[in-house]
Amino acid sequence: MTTPSTNGEPGASGPLAGVRVLDISTVYAGPLGAQLLGDLGADIVKIEHPDRGDPLRTHGPSKDGIGLWWKMVGRNKRCVGLKLSDPDGAGVFLDMVRDADVVIENFRPGTLERWGLGYDRLREINPKIVLVRVTGFGQEGPYATRPAFGTLAEAMSGFAAMTGEPDGPPTLPPFGLADGIAGITAAYATVAALYHRDTTSSDGQVVDLAILEPLVTVLGPQPSAYQQLGEIPARRGNRSENNAPRNTYRTADGKWVAVSASATPVAERVMRLVGRADLAEQDWFSSGSGRVEHADEIDSAVSTWVAERSHADVVASFEEAQAAIATVYEIDDLMADPQVRARQMITEVDDDELGPVAMQNVICRFSDTPGSIRHTGRAVGADTDDVLASLGVDAERIVELRERGVVG
Repeated sequence: MTTPSTNGEPGASGPLAGVRVLDISTVYAGPLGAQLLGDLGADIVKIEHPDRGDPLRTHGPSKDGIGLWWKMVGRNKRCVGLKLSDPDGAGVFLDMVRDADVVIENFRPGTLERWGLGYDRLREINPKIVLVRVTGFGQEGPYATRPAFGTLAEAMSGFAAMTGEPDGPPTLPPFGLADGIAGITAAYATVAALYHRDTTSSDGQVVDLAILEPLVTVLGPQPSAYQQLGEIPARRGNRSENNAPRNTYRTADGKWVAVSASATPVAERVMRLVGRADLAEQDWFSSGSGRVEHADEIDSAVSTWVAERSHADVVASFEEAQAAIATVYEIDDLMADPQVRARQMITEVDDDELGPVAMQNVICRFSDTPGSIRHTGRAVGADTDDVLASLGVDAERIVELRERGVVG
């Protein structure tokens, strides 16, 4: 990878230390991808409209008007207010591109080109630049210029059609599932493009990522099953089309537990535990598809047994039998869980406005080059002066650009 810059993020460490990313994307998929890179040491310069900022700042829960989602997704980013649609703003951005490795954007196709900031222009300035473009439908095709959000991908991918109870409507997730998966994919794609560039001494390239495509990928073999078998997945509630038992069950004291038995030996242990070893002896029980065909009988046995016992007894019995079970958590349960606490999955980061803020920790652990959270999301333009000064823009010029609303 690149040599660490002397004017990068102070204190940055991790496997991506020295990589500089210009994040000009908004809301979730692109900014999340940039956040993940920053967690692993990349120097992320977040570039936003100087007046409006990233709309993500106002999404989700807030305290005293301060967006909490932004505190997480904006972490480890130096914030610059810059109007890219202004020719002077575009010129400042191109100066930033000279020393950057990656640009992440999610404008509608053609927008950067209209501002004179298309890939051809970026490549003239810096042949090594990697441009990661995250849009709803990609850079080409009949839908390319349509406005799109993750919800549309969740609908079109087949996710909503197969989610919900069999007699209920298609169900959308209550969070940004498609955007989240696309953000993780964007980070993975960025690292792959950098690896190719640096190991082959090649120039940079464009990464074209449609939010729809990663979600279609993780939904499994539906295209193959449709093409080969004519199958269209049906809504099954909490059941699985691949194995049984797999459902949520309510205990005698009103708590919910989730049971999964993807492997036949685990399914056998569950049935012995609930007093129905006879089912495990049937010929059909040895395959996941066979158990799915008899899911009503299996579910009835498990739900009846669970409903007669307390939550503590159910969990203890399953653990003793080495059968897979988990309590259905609310967020307070998750944060109190001993495994979550042991791995520091949730951490607290000091924030100038809110004090210690709880948030998800770095998503993966590296034994030799661990990532880190250096700070929470900052205010719009908090680092504008420092970043522009590092480019050689003198103080008078910064004042003049600020007075014209080009920077903030």
